[in-house]
Amino acid sequence: MISSIVVAHLVVALCAPWLARRMGSNGYLAMAIVPAVGFGWLIGLAPLITSGGRYVETMPWIPQLGVEIHYQVGLLQWLLALIVTGIGALVLFYCRWYFEAGANPRTMGVLTAFAAAMLGLVTVDDLVMLYVFWELTTVFSYLLIGYDPTRRANRSAAITALVVTTTGGLAMLVGIVALGFTAGTFSLSAILAQPPTGTLSTVAALLLLVGALSKSALVPFHFWLPGAMAAPTPISAYLHAAAMVKAGVYLVAAMAPVFAAVPGWRLAVGLLGACTMIVGGWRALRQNDIKLLLAYGTVSQLGFMVLLSGFGTQATMLAGLAMVIGHALFKATLFLIVGVVDHSTGTRDLTRLTGVAQKLPLVAVLAGVAAASMAGLPPTLGFIAKESALESLSYLADAGDGTGLTPLVAALMVAAVVAGSVLTVAYSVRWWWGAFADKAGVAELDVHRPATGFLVPPLVLGAACLVGGFLGGPITDLLAPYAATVGTGHASHGLALWHGFTVPLGLSLLAIAGGGVLFWQRDAMARVQATFPKVLGADELYALAIKRVDAIAVEVTARTQRGSLASYTSIVLVMVVVLAGGSLLFTTHWPASVQLFDQLPQVLIGAAMIAAGVLAATSRGRVRAVLLVGVTGYGTALLFLLHGGPDLALTQVLVETVSLIVFVMVLRRLPKYFTNRPLHSTRWWRTVLAALVGGSVTLLAIVSAGARVAVPVSVDYYEASYEFGYGKNIVNVTLVDTRAWDTIGEISVLVIAATGVASLIFLRSRVQRVRPREGDAAFGARGLWLRASGALDPGSRSLIFEVVTRIMFTVMMVVSLFLLIAGHNAPGGGFAGGLVAGIALMIRYLAAGRRELDDAAPFDAGRLLGLGLAIAVLSAITPALLGGKIFQSYDLKIVIPGWEHLDTPWGAWTLLGEMHLVSSTVFDVGVYLIVIGVVLDLTRTLGAGIDIQSEQDQAPVPQPESTRALPALTPESEQVIRYTTGGGKGHYT
Repeated sequence: MISSIVVAHLVVALCAPWLARRMGSNGYLAMAIVPAVGFGWLIGLAPLITSGGRYVETMPWIPQLGVEIHYQVGLLQWLLALIVTGIGALVLFYCRWYFEAGANPRTMGVLTAFAAAMLGLVTVDDLVMLYVFWELTTVFSYLLIGYDPTRRANRSAAITALVVTTTGGLAMLVGIVALGFTAGTFSLSAILAQPPTGTLSTVAALLLLVGALSKSALVPFHFWLPGAMAAPTPISAYLHAAAMVKAGVYLVAAMAPVFAAVPGWRLAVGLLGACTMIVGGWRALRQNDIKLLLAYGTVSQLGFMVLLSGFGTQATMLAGLAMVIGHALFKATLFLIVGVVDHSTGTRDLTRLTGVAQKLPLVAVLAGVAAASMAGLPPTLGFIAKESALESLSYLADAGDGTGLTPLVAALMVAAVVAGSVLTVAYSVRWWWGAFADKAGVAELDVHRPATGFLVPPLVLGAACLVGGFLGGPITDLLAPYAATVGTGHASHGLALWHGFTVPLGLSLLAIAGGGVLFWQRDAMARVQATFPKVLGADELYALAIKRVDAIAVEVTARTQRGSLASYTSIVLVMVVVLAGGSLLFTTHWPASVQLFDQLPQVLIGAAMIAAGVLAATSRGRVRAVLLVGVTGYGTALLFLLHGGPDLALTQVLVETVSLIVFVMVLRRLPKYFTNRPLHSTRWWRTVLAALVGGSVTLLAIVSAGARVAVPVSVDYYEASYEFGYGKNIVNVTLVDTRAWDTIGEISVLVIAATGVASLIFLRSRVQRVRPREGDAAFGARGLWLRASGALDPGSRSLIFEVVTRIMFTVMMVVSLFLLIAGHNAPGGGFAGGLVAGIALMIRYLAAGRRELDDAAPFDAGRLLGLGLAIAVLSAITPALLGGKIFQSYDLKIVIPGWEHLDTPWGAWTLLGEMHLVSSTVFDVGVYLIVIGVVLDLTRTLGAGIDIQSEQDQAPVPQPESTRALPALTPESEQVIRYTTGGGKGHYT
């Protein structure tokens, strides 16, 4: 059911554009239904979870590899899932009025998708999938924080959040891999049941802690969260109060029962948690933006929650879970109220807000309850949670409560938490005073009353903050079983409004009194804060680091990206020599003997290829050099043929032919000869590099052949290609069946590459229709094949070429279809057939120009590419829809009665035999169409496109009818002289 709820979130997120168009801002109400249903289903699990049970769900992901997605919901996961779905539904409901001016489909969809990722994160049991969901929350939060990409603040905050949390996530990924390796499993529940030991597992646990701390914005990663307040308020309420930042707290709480004892864990959690609590509270007192004040307060509270849930004693665990629940309720309430105040007054500046409590009394009361819970004032849930926290920390004075802390360290930690609580009380009171109190000398604002629906979510959450304070007993009963899984320290006395006159009560009163004094002396406190010296904080250090990285990137780019293809190629080849060639110095897998050749023709072909390579490198003519390079390609095809690979030889010949034609089309716009300047010193360097690359590749081939110790996998291809692929051509069966996933990726790259090439020339459409010009009689004649040749300059026409083209075009198209159909059992296939058809179209262009090409292929090559890719994909998934597997092949035979014995060697259809096809031939048809589309795109782009540019360059420049002298323009004035050109108007400026 969990997987269904996650998928439902994603499906609804994809429907966001449609909902936004049809329903406007009411679409948020429809989006809220899915998390609300999830919340209801989770409530239905309460009897199972509260009785100590677990909900387990397994969803097959990649059955062939035995990969499954495991969900496991215990008490901790259940609580976090309730927070994610419950507050998620209320936030989406709240968005209906916050975005009343107009629904943003991107925000609507991404926010719902984020809820899906967060729900998956807190319920999945597999650490690898947890990391996937973890990074999905990072990506979605980046999109949500960058709500308005036109604003620099949104862009900067989104990038900062992405960089910081992704960096922590990478450390976490290394930890996951190391932990899974040492434990022998990636199941979180299995690892916690039987935790691995050793140095590697310790390092792995600490790396996971780094990821959690970066996600939950603890020092020194805390600076990204306040900047993320550039996002709209409901997004801040969900991401930074109830969901995203809780991901780190969840991971810490899940691992602490087992890994809190590893060296460095408690030190990191205690020290960084206390520092974060104080730093966040201190900076919150300096903010005038009530939303930014809450942001720094969130940083402070996150430090407190991580300290409690990660310290690893029974009492701190119970207090930490209670604090997680309380924080989700009061902080979401406060953020939503900020949105109400901002909408009603038009400002969040507490120096301008005054008298809002009188005009919005219900909002002020809700804000007061939530602020009291944040400050830890009775009788709220925040108070009983903080009481429990102070109780758990007071136990540390008793010989460290099993944690190994010295009394001095324990006392310092308690003092730090009390100091952080003092700051929490101070900024909580300051927030309410700043948002709602009357202020002397401040002009009144025009306040309009919010809609009733706008107040429902903060009302529900605020009421929960108050009611929760009276439910200490039931909450204790709920949380105690999980706290008991921690085998260290005293058990908590539980959550209650009154435990008597105890040390925790005294510490609470001290914090409340201290916070009251700080607020009372807020002006003096501001002056004290202003006297503190300016030091580089984490945010400034991050900015300096990013600035330095950008500067280095500019320098490196300036030195390496010079616009020289030779320079780029040299860098790549140097790496080949250094890394791949350098590895030869350490290898011991040299073959005992090397056979230079098998047949004498191989020697002759090799010598011709070497001679062609040398001549190409020394040739001054560009076309000559290209043709010589082509000789090496055709020589490779002959070597394939001599080695018994006719299919490879055919493909190599066709590819080499297309490459030569493309090269020649491009060279038309380049000088006929290379530079005639004296050889530069870099030429000798390139010669040496070329020799080193050739030697390295040759030696690597020799070593690779000699290093084989296992039986080649290709040995089984002979039987498998016929029994499972129903074909005799092993190469083609491999491409369209055995390795069809690779082929689908390769043809996708072909489509992308063709689109990129076409976009360099054509701005709007790949087809550039050219109307017949006056006088082009031959172009308009009927019954002529190459009728567009009449539009060419007679001096550039070749009668022999045109006649040959007329004869060969149909023959080549028929041959291409033959190769397509016969390729499963004989040399050929969709790739080879497509190349033959593409060459036929190239010949039409070469014989009669671009008009003839448009006449031969009167369609957009892009549509042909899309059609081919669609056919390939549909042929892949259709077997799965019919009950089989993706890319499963079926043998198809259509026998003509009386002619069964006249089967052809290639197994394809003839008039005197049978039709023997395989379903993967349909996939090959897609490849065939894509290859034709690619060649057509190249021909139109580098052939017809360049022709059009040449004609435009040679077109006469229109001259003005009036040839009177133009007056001189002075710097002080600007004159516009209009003229006419053939009835149109233009101007000089």
